[in-house]
Amino acid sequence: MNNYLYIAVMAGVSFLIRVLPMTIIRKQIKSRFIRSFLFYVPYVTLAVMTFPAIITASSNPLSGAVALAAGIVLAWFGGGLFPVAVLCSVTVFIIDSLL
Repeated sequence: MNNYLYIAVMAGVSFLIRVLPMTIIRKQIKSRFIRSFLFYVPYVTLAVMTFPAIITASSNPLSGAVALAAGIVLAWFGGGLFPVAVLCSVTVFIIDSLL
């Protein structure tokens, strides 16, 4: 019985999160601060969900942290998504095989 209650609460919360902004905010948002805040919300949400997984995905958190740093450096210098993913995977493999 509790599972149905949990599912109903989750459905209600998901529905309200999607419906309330459409019903409360009817006109265009003109504030630069709020618009820039809303622009970065999806990126921050994705980063918050993936960062812990990057560190804890391998058997050693150090290899995940080093791979993250290597990926950030390559992305900073213009590396695309695929080369960054390959570099991170190879980095984790090498560090895990050394430790």
